[in-house]
Amino acid sequence: MNGPEIHVEFDPELALFVPNTRRRGATRLAIDGVSTLGHVIESVGVPLTEVGALVVDGHEVPTAHIPKDGESVHVRAVERPQRVPGAPLRFLLDVHLGTLARRLRLLGVDTAYESTDIGDPALAARSAAERRVMLSRDRGLLRRRELWAGAFVYSTRPETQLRDVLDRFRPELRPWTRCTACNGLLKEATKEEVADQLEGGTQRTYDVFAQCTECGRAYWKGAHHEQLVAIVEDALSMRTQDG
Repeated sequence: MNGPEIHVEFDPELALFVPNTRRRGATRLAIDGVSTLGHVIESVGVPLTEVGALVVDGHEVPTAHIPKDGESVHVRAVERPQRVPGAPLRFLLDVHLGTLARRLRLLGVDTAYESTDIGDPALAARSAAERRVMLSRDRGLLRRRELWAGAFVYSTRPETQLRDVLDRFRPELRPWTRCTACNGLLKEATKEEVADQLEGGTQRTYDVFAQCTECGRAYWKGAHHEQLVAIVEDALSMRTQDG
């Protein structure tokens, strides 16, 4: 490189996004004297949703900082737990994260989910309009400026995805209060109120039901209840360990 450049070191947690040739120690990046530090970092492949503090020559700077020739930059990973401005904490998941969406809803976390691919612009617009944290494995989506907030989902395994989201955001958990199908709130229901959704064996075996106030779906402690209990207990144990 013959032009101006900066020396950049990324936290190990960000190695996934950095090309192999730049993962060890500090790397040199060209600058043009006009682009922001945030733009320079994103040009390497690191979404700003995953970036915490930016430290230039020992001083923290904003993403809008215009880097100067010779500066040393330390790019830190986002701190955990991550504090998101505004309340309550709500999520939006793209089409590839259906299982994670259902598990977050099982825990009572307000989770919107798009079951079809509506495109990045529409997802980013919904995130902004509803003030929801966009969860995705699509780095391009997470780079969209319209997003209200976002986070990269690092794993492809639903159980690991869930634990990572819970560790990163520490949302309030209220298990068994939301519909896993539509995110609506549940209410207690009598057998008569949900009778049209029950087969004969279920009618004879179960007496305690809940029903979604939005879509009307009925819930009871069926064959998969133990698996769901295990997911809930694991999440609650994480919260206990966090103190």
